Amino acid sequence: MINEHADFKILKTNYVSTAEFYSQVIDSLQDYAILTLDNQCMINSWSAGSANIFGYPGEEIIGKHFNIIFTEEDIQNKIPENEIETALRDGRATDNRWHVGKDQNVFYAYGLVFPLIGLEGEMLGYVKILRDLTERKRTEDAIRKYVIELEELNTHKESVLAILSHDLRSPLAGIITTAEYLRSNFKNMEAAKVQNMLDLLYKSASDELNMLDYLLEWARIKYASDAFSPAKTELIQYVEKVFTTLNDTADLKGIKLHNEIEPNTSVFADGKMLLSIIQNIISNAIKHTGPGGEIRVSSETQEGKVIIQIKDTGLGMSKEIQETLFTPQMHTLSKTRKENKGAGIGLLLVKGFLDKNGGEIWVESIEGKGSSFYFTLPVNKSLYNIDATTIEFDETT
Repeated sequence: MINEHADFKILKTNYVSTAEFYSQVIDSLQDYAILTLDNQCMINSWSAGSANIFGYPGEEIIGKHFNIIFTEEDIQNKIPENEIETALRDGRATDNRWHVGKDQNVFYAYGLVFPLIGLEGEMLGYVKILRDLTERKRTEDAIRKYVIELEELNTHKESVLAILSHDLRSPLAGIITTAEYLRSNFKNMEAAKVQNMLDLLYKSASDELNMLDYLLEWARIKYASDAFSPAKTELIQYVEKVFTTLNDTADLKGIKLHNEIEPNTSVFADGKMLLSIIQNIISNAIKHTGPGGEIRVSSETQEGKVIIQIKDTGLGMSKEIQETLFTPQMHTLSKTRKENKGAGIGLLLVKGFLDKNGGEIWVESIEGKGSSFYFTLPVNKSLYNIDATTIEFDETT
């Protein structure tokens, strides 16, 4: 009897020692968050690594639903529930996504979830293991972005050469030819003809200068990233600035400009780029809208972004032109709209600025009835400072 009691004490001591040993092992893994959940997905154990990575001490988070470590977007998309369902169905579920810490900072974690089964096959809950590999993902994304930028730079170079050879060289040759004709025949020409040719020279030279300005601004997107300084910006003020600049031009054609942006509508963007975006689109709308037309600027906020619409009652455009508006093939638009050879580069500039600010642009248009340009900008600074592309869990990491 004494021996049996002694054996029990030894077994109990060994069990406690083993549990403490495994607890110490788990807590020593500071680079890993290891937590367990009960059957209702409530957190019931929290390793030292979990506290280190997420910022929550154990006593603060134990008893909370494990939704607390997911982003709001993932919760709305039922990612936690899907993860548990996959773990039950397949025996494990990979978990490669953004998570949220106590201070609301986000980080990218690789991990997995699997069911915790008792000795008699009973369901005890789940084990979730994560490793913060944001830095590794940042490096991978930086390399991926660098490759894309190299490809874009090559396209950019070819586009610049096309512009120089077609949209700049050809008009310049025309200017030189006209100037040479005037120089040789000025004394024998009628005053009215001289005036017409001088007007033509002035317009052609102005168009060339505008084209060069667009080209330089476009190049600045690629080479002057240090000038980029986004901030919370009142949208209505920038639309008003553009209207003030372009109002005289619109008045000459009897075009009405309507600012329908609601007060206190804010976007997170670089102010100079935002001004250039709005001015380019509205300037093009004025050029392609007939006398007595209208241009309306409005916006609506959806899911953390503002959608801005610039609608005109102008000439409209074909599907073929719409498909090439925001590509390096800007000379296509120049050929189609001879009166505005800078339009192609201007719209490419707009797209570059929007890409830089995390926005998008598209157009809807009907020939003869007008066009609506839409572009988006974020309401707030994005928490996701690198691409959240899904990467498969690497078990060797």
